[in-house]
Amino acid sequence: MNTRDVVFPPGRRALYERNRYSPAARCNGFLFVSGQVGSREDGSPEPDFEAQVRLAFANLEATLKAGGCGLDDIVDVITFHTDPEHQFDTIMQIKDEVFPETPYPNWTAVGVNWLAGFDFEIKVIARIPG
Repeated sequence: MNTRDVVFPPGRRALYERNRYSPAARCNGFLFVSGQVGSREDGSPEPDFEAQVRLAFANLEATLKAGGCGLDDIVDVITFHTDPEHQFDTIMQIKDEVFPETPYPNWTAVGVNWLAGFDFEIKVIARIPG
């Protein structure tokens, strides 16, 4: 039987229940975090782009914390952007605040044309300390 050690951050079930997925799963010393978006507690998108990106990082941090990790434990990052050309400067400013010094995690950015009403999504793999 396949079992998943699923992680749920507090107060964040609406989006996951509506779309039927787990926010993160622990496996072999790693935490695999599903794409985090700038959603409010009810699952709706934050309309302001900069605030949406900041909220996505806050939601990511809450999911990492629920899984026993922090931002410094991130090994690999994939971000998805609906308009990379116009969003890049805002994202880089926030990214530099979140990861201010080396060593930086791996990072892959992908332009997409749909994110279910969102404009930014961040998916990571983190090592679980200890």
